[in-house]
Amino acid sequence: TPNSVRTGEPRNEKVVNCLHQNLNALFRLVCFPWGRGGSTYFAKWGQDIPNFVEVHAMRLAGRSRFEEHFASDMHQVLDEIACALLPIIQGENFTFFGHSMGSYTAFFTVLHLKTVHLFVSSISPPHSKAQIRFLKDDLCEEEIAFALKKVGGMPEDFVDDEELSQESVTRVLADLHILNDTICDTPSKTRLSCDITCFSGSEDIPVVMEAWKDVTSGSVVLPGHHFYLLEHSNTSFIKNYLTKTLEISVLA
Repeated sequence: TPNSVRTGEPRNEKVVNCLHQNLNALFRLVCFPWGRGGSTYFAKWGQDIPNFVEVHAMRLAGRSRFEEHFASDMHQVLDEIACALLPIIQGENFTFFGHSMGSYTAFFTVLHLKTVHLFVSSISPPHSKAQIRFLKDDLCEEEIAFALKKVGGMPEDFVDDEELSQESVTRVLADLHILNDTICDTPSKTRLSCDITCFSGSEDIPVVMEAWKDVTSGSVVLPGHHFYLLEHSNTSFIKNYLTKTLEISVLA
């Protein structure tokens, strides 16, 4: 029976960004942007990804939806995501990809929604002692801006621009408030409903990724820093890897 999306019912565009709709797609790829990121980068993936995949990118309050307040905790984030995604993924094959903070959001969503596969990128798992918590409430704005520059992927002129830097720092602090409440025990294999693949940049912090070995089915290291995926060659590799994995899942 066709689901609500296939019959043309409007999607919740406030929360989900799908720039290139494909009602005949076999899979829905749902992307979760990095903490201070918007949805447009991932939504554009739908333009040149194989036509059996439809791409959706999550639009979170305080980021893509700048006029709204940030969520107060991960539960609030997950409730909104679930309500927006259920009409899209119900009865469909779907997979999640998250980068940095987006990996956490995707990970915790997977604990409630059974997906084909989970792809995480550039962050330690929530059960890891190496979980990124280097930005604390007592750090000054200059220290936070410096840390943002150190992880790579952010132009110096952006960090040095006082207005843009302040905006970015505000988003980071909101993310950290949520992150500090997301440490959990190592999830059991039975609790995870799917295989997990971990991506990272060769110049990112290696120890950050180590604990994913407890729960992942594989890992991929690509050249670059924390935002390695912004390199065109890496973007192409990731898209190809994701689609090949989805193709194989059909045969499994």
